[in-house]
Amino acid sequence: MTPYANLNGNSGVRAYQVGTNLIDVQFSDWSVYRYTYSSTGANYIEEMKRLAIAGRGLNSFIGKYVKKNYAAKLR
Repeated sequence: MTPYANLNGNSGVRAYQVGTNLIDVQFSDWSVYRYTYSSTGANYIEEMKRLAIAGRGLNSFIGKYVKKNYAAKLR
């Protein structure tokens, strides 16, 4: 997984892994959730990828828009 830059300094996201139609997100409690086009929506996944790479806003975006629309809890 790629470490999340956390440019705001207060994110609950620790790391992420981008796939073609998904993103896996590791949170500060070490849990890992998989978000996919089918569970979350393509537009949301693409925005999550953009935010993850930018290192800013991913945790807030998940909390505000995505919530529990994940495909699986991996860990």
